[in-house]
Amino acid sequence: MVLLFKRERQPRKLGTFSTKVLTKGVDPQISCSYKSSRIKQYLKEGRALRTETVICNTRDFGIGRRVCADNWRALRAVGDSANQRLCDAQAADAAPAPDVVTLSQVTRPTKTSDGLHAPALSFGDPRVMALLAALVGFSHVLVGFQNCQLVSLVASLLDQPYGHRQATYDLRRLRRKGLIYRDPNSQRYQLTPVGRAVAVLFLKAYGRVLSPGLAILDPALPAEIAARTPLAIAWRTLNNALDNFIDEQLIAA
Repeated sequence: MVLLFKRERQPRKLGTFSTKVLTKGVDPQISCSYKSSRIKQYLKEGRALRTETVICNTRDFGIGRRVCADNWRALRAVGDSANQRLCDAQAADAAPAPDVVTLSQVTRPTKTSDGLHAPALSFGDPRVMALLAALVGFSHVLVGFQNCQLVSLVASLLDQPYGHRQATYDLRRLRRKGLIYRDPNSQRYQLTPVGRAVAVLFLKAYGRVLSPGLAILDPALPAEIAARTPLAIAWRTLNNALDNFIDEQLIAA
């Protein structure tokens, strides 16, 4: 919720951030709080999505308590900004997948505008998938990530040695592909909007479609388990039909 209220990181005066997702019947409700302020989002009468912000202590945002036009405008700006940030974050998750040209540029070797070689990031490659999984963590959104943090995260996900030189190479190709950028005057990196979209698409397609799909199509899958899955039933029916057709043609020949 630091992102919504746009507060600087001050460990001694940070306060408490919390997020709660409630379900009443079939209508979801999201409640986010910072100190004595709160954002609530719910469906008004089950139809219209309503986002409302309540600020109980103006000093949480460095605004005076005196009732005047300036303080009122400052409070409105904080509330409007927080609401907009929440809606923008939700809209980003629902944004369409990158176009075919973008995916082709990511998955194939290319050159940057100044002629530098940008190696491919192959979909399904274990190192690439571990790299993208390490980048989409929300812990990076505030202050970015460094080479050493990337090494630790990718190594834990890849389950094999991954060193600083490999991370340097990966950071270089991510930058040349336009998926990350380096913060000015620092060694920290952030995902670009295109980078997050590509990473989410790769991870969702791999984790929710390719990996479980291949497991279902595995010939070694026990028949009693395959019989519960329409995809496995259809796949095995197709295989049997092809085998029978080939056998008939060979006999006829």
